[in-house]
Amino acid sequence: MFSSIVSGAVHGISSYLMQVEVDVSDGLPGFNMVGFMSGEVREAGERVRVALKNMGYKIPASKITINLSPADIKKEGVIVDLPVAIGILTAMGEIDEKRLDKVMVLGELGLDGEVKRVNGILPIVIKARETGFETVLLPKECAREGAVIDGIKVIGVSSLQEAVAYLCASDEERDKLISPTTVDIQELFRKSEYDETNLDFADINGQAAVKRAVEIAAAGFHHILIVGPPGAGKSMVAKRIPTILPPLSLKESLEVSTIYSVAGMLGENDALITRRPFMSPHHLITETALTGGGNIPHPGVISMAHRGVLFLDEMPEFPRAKLDLLRQPIEDRKVNIVRTKGKFTYPSDFQLVGALNPCPCGYYPDRNRCKCTPNEIRRYLGHISGPILDRIDICVEAPRVDIADLTEKTKRINESSRTIRERVMKARRAQEERFKGTEIRFNSEMTPSDIKKYCRLGIREESFLENAFCTMELSARAYHKILRVARTIADIDESPDIKEIHLMEAVGYRMTDGKYWNQNEE
Repeated sequence: MFSSIVSGAVHGISSYLMQVEVDVSDGLPGFNMVGFMSGEVREAGERVRVALKNMGYKIPASKITINLSPADIKKEGVIVDLPVAIGILTAMGEIDEKRLDKVMVLGELGLDGEVKRVNGILPIVIKARETGFETVLLPKECAREGAVIDGIKVIGVSSLQEAVAYLCASDEERDKLISPTTVDIQELFRKSEYDETNLDFADINGQAAVKRAVEIAAAGFHHILIVGPPGAGKSMVAKRIPTILPPLSLKESLEVSTIYSVAGMLGENDALITRRPFMSPHHLITETALTGGGNIPHPGVISMAHRGVLFLDEMPEFPRAKLDLLRQPIEDRKVNIVRTKGKFTYPSDFQLVGALNPCPCGYYPDRNRCKCTPNEIRRYLGHISGPILDRIDICVEAPRVDIADLTEKTKRINESSRTIRERVMKARRAQEERFKGTEIRFNSEMTPSDIKKYCRLGIREESFLENAFCTMELSARAYHKILRVARTIADIDESPDIKEIHLMEAVGYRMTDGKYWNQNEE
């Protein structure tokens, strides 16, 4: 007696079809599983045998062999319990194999037959739809997560008994027995739009220059560094950046939700991630937790910040080696991890926002309050390497807030996040129009060849930039960063051309890092 069940699994954040083949034959009684499995997958045999017994099914004293293919990919997780149990029952004749045509099965089993949630449902359901499956049988807790994908029926079951009853029912009875799960995606986005956050730029008094720099960074998806003394409002500003970013599109939402699904961070009621992620790791985070990987490969924090903000507070407190791990993800917008188990690629298209004090005590260059020695300052700021600084488009100083900025009168004229967001979205629409038909989405993504095409300068502007390049001893990367930022500033001003005033502001955002880093090299 032989049966074949189709399930799915994830490899990195991509998914693949997994064939669960079951053979029940005469011979020395045994229960063998083969197919390049991890320990937790191998343990599925014991869970399935006990679950079947507790559900009232008598397993024959036969030789049971289970093969998981493809054999060249190591099977991780606990996703095969339910398909193995269904495969055994099918081979025993309890379920007609024809009832499993174009049906994918996945889920973990408890010893009492309960079907428990598993990670990675979203990419697996997407793969099932792409390969022509009509139905996916999965844990009830994960049903909403899978139901966001159109064109495929998602059936959530809470026990093995429910799964068997559904598979044994006729086509007419199935939907009456267990209704397919449905999700109103538009309602999810509407709810996210009107679910107001407590964070708003209207709460921030003063720091007009910082708010202007953050607006530019949001409009062009530029990386930004905020330098200033303790209590200047650096973290307060950074935490509000997601409130001025454009809302996630459905495509972006699916990308982000896939990462969270694989990481097991989608709750039962969280069918989709509809808001821009904001990740703020502590400086003691491990390298694996930051970039991803591990014995069972999983996305790291920088991938969890995909399409959103990665905020590094007190940036020099991070070891230099950890910060340098960001160099490749910033450039390539993805993380490549090579292990003996294979190569894993995780997306990491995030906006880096760094905040730091200018010295260990936080008050440099105010020598009336700062007692740090030049060596201490150099060592502290040296945690942020030149290559990382070169990859940050905007560096802005957050000065100490004046008492006049904290008055109630000033507070009334603060711009709200909604107002700033409207300008950001207008600049984003200009970029969409400019880059229509290309793979570029933001000004920050322009390559040097794209910059030549989209950032043409007049004679006066070229002269100014050439002078700035020579005077400030800029690198080629910094030169291109200035042009990208200037293009964004021009978009905010609704100017089709980059003017000298736009270049002047963009160059100004390259001077703050020189103030704190270059002087310490003397």
